Amino acid sequence: MVEFKDDQGEDQKETYKQREFEKRFFADGANQLFCKTFLEHALRDPVSGEIGKSIIFAVSQNHAEKLVQILNLMADIMFPGKYQSDFAVQVTSRIPDAQQFAINFTNNNLLGSANFLPAYKTGKARVCVTVAMMTTGYDCPDLLNLGLFRPIFSPTDFIQIKGRGTRKHNFLEQLFDEDLKELITQPRKTAYKLFDFFANCEYFEEDFNYDEIIKLPKPKGKEGGDGAKPSPAGASSYEHLGADIISSIQEQTIGYEGMKIDRMFYEKFEDAMRENAAIAEAVEAGQWDRVIDYVNREVFDKPNEFYTLDKLRKAAAVDRRLSLREILEKIFGLIPRFKSRDELLEEEFSKFVADCKPEQAEAIPALKNYFKAYATSDQIRHIIETREYTDLATNPVFTTRDFKSVPEQYRTLIPNYIKDYVPLNQFSA
Repeated sequence: MVEFKDDQGEDQKETYKQREFEKRFFADGANQLFCKTFLEHALRDPVSGEIGKSIIFAVSQNHAEKLVQILNLMADIMFPGKYQSDFAVQVTSRIPDAQQFAINFTNNNLLGSANFLPAYKTGKARVCVTVAMMTTGYDCPDLLNLGLFRPIFSPTDFIQIKGRGTRKHNFLEQLFDEDLKELITQPRKTAYKLFDFFANCEYFEEDFNYDEIIKLPKPKGKEGGDGAKPSPAGASSYEHLGADIISSIQEQTIGYEGMKIDRMFYEKFEDAMRENAAIAEAVEAGQWDRVIDYVNREVFDKPNEFYTLDKLRKAAAVDRRLSLREILEKIFGLIPRFKSRDELLEEEFSKFVADCKPEQAEAIPALKNYFKAYATSDQIRHIIETREYTDLATNPVFTTRDFKSVPEQYRTLIPNYIKDYVPLNQFSA
């Protein structure tokens, strides 16, 4: 929907299909303005200071190609001699090896390593411009920016796209210089930016009717009984002759409570659980095996709402892997809230201290650091199990110095205790 004033100064509205946007509205001036705004306000990499890794969603493959050209030209001006047209890359089905491009972007070797810091092994390409390829099932933890350079009309697509930025990351994992690590004050990813040039957030927060029952369109050739095809929406054209400007820039912080679309999805699941007599009775009786089995068989992956445990975990916005039982316990008031990962780690370490009673009080901080690192990091567990202790020298989470500060008898005791008594799945993101 486009709102504008006609020649008589009257407010008018025209509706255009998504495929018409690039043809009718994306003049070079508008594209350049979008790219300029994005580059000026994008989050920077906390180690190198360059533009953080980003994904931009375009209207079409032609639109993606234009955006890549503009971004590379602007990057060459902002960072002379650094990228040589490798700053932005088109990742669409038209591009050979596009799928491998997406994988390389995650692995920080798309078009080689960045050349800002030799010891920092992040990718040279900073922006992938796509249409739909990287919308779902794509994982890139160090992503810092998402750009919506197109309108989105599906709440499912919107959830999937904004979910690309939610993974946490420690940027020191790519930095192999111990001296430089000491200088990075905020190495962990705590947020990402979503650039929305088409009020998609506002649409799904304020205007979208989540309760509307969608009616399927009639098959083509049936209208009026004469076989005539319906007239395409937005048959009239719109020509903008003025300057391309952005009237305002507003930055809004989304907290742990999430957006309306996240809250409503979770709240609908809560209502469905409470209203289900079979589930409520089984929960009251403490028959958790029966409850979990019922929800997995009768509630998850159904076409009406398509609830899944993974979607509920994301909607709950907790920094660890929630179990279905925890989610149901909160819904039925058996627990007041979800504990954070660090709260659970503190509880587990307190149990360890109570059971093992370390005699050296001054060693408690080192023991806790070791306990938490081993419980939360697959890499640390592998190093300890294989005794490849030299690998700790380049590990950003738990270093050789940290390991040496752990009294020798606890270097084996803590891993054995965790294996026997601590469920590790709960600490995964």
